[in-house]
Amino acid sequence: MRIRPAAALLGVLALAGCGGSSNETAPNVPPLVSVSTPAQSPTPTPSETPSGSPSSKVADTLCVRADLTLVRTTLAAQVVQIQPKAVPAEIGLPTYDVCELSLTTNPSGPVLRMGVSVLPATKAELTAAQKSYDATRGKLEASKPASVGQGGFGTSRFVVFLLGGKLLKVSGPPATLAKYVVLAQEAARQVPGLPVPQPLITRDDCERGTSQAATVMGAPAMVRRDGETATGDVVCGWITATSVLSSSARTVPDAVKAIKDTRKAPTSESVPLGDDGFFNTATGAVTLRVGSDKLVDLVPLPAGKASKDAMIAFALAVSPLYTR
Repeated sequence: MRIRPAAALLGVLALAGCGGSSNETAPNVPPLVSVSTPAQSPTPTPSETPSGSPSSKVADTLCVRADLTLVRTTLAAQVVQIQPKAVPAEIGLPTYDVCELSLTTNPSGPVLRMGVSVLPATKAELTAAQKSYDATRGKLEASKPASVGQGGFGTSRFVVFLLGGKLLKVSGPPATLAKYVVLAQEAARQVPGLPVPQPLITRDDCERGTSQAATVMGAPAMVRRDGETATGDVVCGWITATSVLSSSARTVPDAVKAIKDTRKAPTSESVPLGDDGFFNTATGAVTLRVGSDKLVDLVPLPAGKASKDAMIAFALAVSPLYTR
């Protein structure tokens, strides 16, 4: 992965929070978190992202700064351990840069996710985020106001709040809203002085989809968030002030069975990609099956805006990342 300074983007990024986006999230990426915008001169050569090996320095994040004892006692966790390896961004509207704290010694156990929105935000974005949550997941648990920063909302599993022109998000296992407010207040205390994130965090292999992504979104990406899942699959993300496009993969026990619901949906159209491929005429998303245990998700947001031709061209460009 490469982190690329881009001073020319700073003026655009400063305006990016004015778009009034909804809080949509690509289905393959876990919910909650974000970051900020750089003010450096471009360097001739992109810098490599730390590998995450034991000798690598752990990046300065909210998780590194947080009071781990406070986290452990608030959530009654067995242990609290910093996840040293970089976690893929939570790509959606808004997109968040995230870090994780493991809450058990089990590698697949619960985690606390903390972070900051990639693009600037205002009260309008906070309101839009709450409306989007209430419309999509509010039936499971209604959101309530959260007194953190310049205002927020949350449930027994997360809090989203506005602070210093960014949305911050803290999420994890079921607890109570009051406990997540405590954790969100700790995140707010640790924000000042965080390193400024770069707008372009890229992987060379994701570049194969960049021109097609611009066609899907109607403009070149102003922010990039590429990464890698814990299972080694590539995550590619292209972001503008009003739209997002991502590609990622999920490992599932039985991919043939899992994709049956996609096949049966009245909005699914078969496409000749992967072992099975479907274009969703309602959302614009493309889902591919690769072998017996992998599903690939190519997701444009807002849903329903991308054309079929543009998404198929994008799928043709990036599918080799997951099918080779």
